[in-house]
Amino acid sequence: MSMTDALGRIEEIRSTLSQLSGAAGTKTAPLGTTSSVTGTDTEFASTLSSLTSAATGTAGAAGAAGAAGAAAGGAAADGKVLDAVQKYLGLPYIWGGNDPAQGLDCSSFVQNVYKDLGYTLPRVTWDQMNSGTEVASLAQAQPGDLIFSHDGGHVAIYLGNGKAVDAPQPGQTIAIRDAWENDSNITTIRRILPTETAGAAGSLSAPGGAGVPGISDLVASARAAQAALMGSAA
Repeated sequence: MSMTDALGRIEEIRSTLSQLSGAAGTKTAPLGTTSSVTGTDTEFASTLSSLTSAATGTAGAAGAAGAAGAAAGGAAADGKVLDAVQKYLGLPYIWGGNDPAQGLDCSSFVQNVYKDLGYTLPRVTWDQMNSGTEVASLAQAQPGDLIFSHDGGHVAIYLGNGKAVDAPQPGQTIAIRDAWENDSNITTIRRILPTETAGAAGSLSAPGGAGVPGISDLVASARAAQAALMGSAA
């Protein structure tokens, strides 16, 4: 049962409770006793209100946590890549270079950055093009994805928001730049970093899943309380 269905059921019970409370108010309790209907009515209303608040509060917290998790996940991926890139900015491009103390070419720059991130990549672009998983288009690219152009002769690291970083060509240095690549001149895009996800906190799962717990129990408890109240009013 979905959260919407559960809350709808709770509202039905509240309506029934209101009607039963009115009927119970005309029933005279035996002399010297206290009406159990009134007590049940009050306790049930209080419990039901608490359960409703708990359910909606849990759902709201889960949704907020999911949204925050998604944002944090994207920011985390972006941050990790930027941190790994920082120490190489300003190094000169050297064709065939693989010494960060001297200079790097495009593929050795990528190889070193991913080594710092804990991933082993091949040395040259044509081998790097077979690493990770393919991304269909630039619109689907995420920070850290590798963008290959010039038939695999050049590689850059996508940073998101239309930015990339690479070791460009002789006479230039490693720098963050506007991404001039587009789907028409990109050979392939490869994803090495795992995709960041919000996890189970952002959704309500089916019964038995990992979403908001106890929703079926909430409805069962409300139904049982309603039945008890109706029995007391009879």
